Amino acid sequence: MTTTGDRVLRTPPTLEDYLRLRSTSGLTPRSATQGEGALAGSWAWSVVEHEGRAVAMGRVIGDGGWYFHVADMATLPEHQGRGLGRLVLTDLLEQIAEVAPPDPYVTLMADALPCRRVVRHGRTDRRRRPPLTG
Repeated sequence: MTTTGDRVLRTPPTLEDYLRLRSTSGLTPRSATQGEGALAGSWAWSVVEHEGRAVAMGRVIGDGGWYFHVADMATLPEHQGRGLGRLVLTDLLEQIAEVAPPDPYVTLMADALPCRRVVRHGRTDRRRRPPLTG
């Protein structure tokens, strides 16, 4: 459950926050050079700040026309279970819907461990595209 101390930003996190969110949430750690590339090469971002601190994030890479990949979905362990991942994903899908032509191709890329969490939440059919509405 989100709280009044939560704020959704459509800007990238700092490099330090990006690397911390990835490693602390269980995603494969990346180097600063890889992080800089992710920050510069992303099409869209959604970052949740709680009391001024980045606690969840996700990004979209793609061509901005019809091909969009959701990546780096991460929530700090102490903030998991509050719906922040769903909030980030919904915001990213809204950003895609704002600019994409009808019938965009949207995929979710995940490391193995977080992928099990997605399956737990009912996303098991890889052929289905997620809806573009929250």
